[in-house]
Amino acid sequence: GAGAARGGAGNSSAAAILSYDVPHRIPWDWKVSLYTWTKGISAGVYMVAGWLALRGTIPVDGTVMQWLAPGIAAIFLVLTLGLLVADLEHPERFFYLLTRPQWKSWLVRGGIILGLYGLFLAFHVLAGREGDPTVQRSIIVPGMGVAGMTAVYTAYLFAQARARDMWQSPLLAPHFLVKAVLLGAAGLVPFARPYDPIALYPLLDVMALASVVHLLFVTVEITSTHVTANQAAGVREMVRGRFARFFWVGVVLSLAGATGPWIGVVASPLALLGMFLHEHAHVQSAQVVPLA
Repeated sequence: GAGAARGGAGNSSAAAILSYDVPHRIPWDWKVSLYTWTKGISAGVYMVAGWLALRGTIPVDGTVMQWLAPGIAAIFLVLTLGLLVADLEHPERFFYLLTRPQWKSWLVRGGIILGLYGLFLAFHVLAGREGDPTVQRSIIVPGMGVAGMTAVYTAYLFAQARARDMWQSPLLAPHFLVKAVLLGAAGLVPFARPYDPIALYPLLDVMALASVVHLLFVTVEITSTHVTANQAAGVREMVRGRFARFFWVGVVLSLAGATGPWIGVVASPLALLGMFLHEHAHVQSAQVVPLA
């Protein structure tokens, strides 16, 4: 009868597509965009300072490696954890991630990685108080490894959102690592002149190189052939749609970061702002695409 006909129409594939195609709530808002940015700074400052210390560019027991890098990393790690908890639908249930963990979830794995990174930062500061550069040097390499895991695990968290094809790229994890290096170098540059002037130009060089590599990743993402319509639509939203202003201003500011060795310290805040704008455009544009 008519009711059956209506039921049949309501259950048709066309009706299903229509229901998926309507505007929907974006589950991960600006807090997640900011969280990827703060996490990148936290991981990056330790990786970059550690690399310079191991190369002998800065002393292992100097101010930058002993106090500034782990201190800045710890501050932004706390901000990251705060944003992570605040973004949960029920923040008071964050405790369940510890008491009832779902080990296949990268949200849980990421929380463990963040906690492990915090322990390494604490060990590093304690070793600094003891004044033993040998102990500090032994901490730097594994600390850089955990910092790298901190930088990239979000790529695997995003990849678990199977319906977001922009986040299924194999380039996502290495891109997160490059962005962390860029953010880390940019975050340390303002402190280099007063505390360790010898580190200033190496940091500007690292920031410039990471900016160029970041822009290469961006170019590949927006110009390569997109495997699915969902991926193509997401890139279109980022480049020409509602998040285009964030994206293109971020690109211009990343170009400013690439000129750091020539324009100096002023490149640092420009690069930091550019990276946040890019993160926001990338995180949000993947989510506004209809699921059908």
